[in-house]
Amino acid sequence: MDQRISLITLGVLDLARSRAFYEALGWSGAQQSDDDVCFFQTGAMVFALWTALGGHSSGGVELAYNVRTPEEVEAVLLEAQRAGATIVRGAARADWGGHSGEFSDPDGHVWEVAHNPGWHVLNDGSVRI
Repeated sequence: MDQRISLITLGVLDLARSRAFYEALGWSGAQQSDDDVCFFQTGAMVFALWTALGGHSSGGVELAYNVRTPEEVEAVLLEAQRAGATIVRGAARADWGGHSGEFSDPDGHVWEVAHNPGWHVLNDGSVRI
């Protein structure tokens, strides 16, 4: 697992209100395919606002590590488990068309490991939506 974070997701109660707040700060280019989530490209990372995470066990914040292939999801989960992580959700096909799983670190912070076929992980590890 490379030393990087691909995505930080904040759980929000009102997506429109939260998106408007970040846009008022000067953020632009949000990609939103439905009423539950939107993504902002932030340099080499992606920042997301997601209503479903508002009541998530990780305190409303989730980190993500995007990989280049579906097979890498399982490999990273196993690497994390060997390092002491707890597998929260095993690698599987996701409703949104990709492949993902989750682990938690020893303090319960949740990481999603995901392959999103619509996103690109560049050689330097940066993610482009």
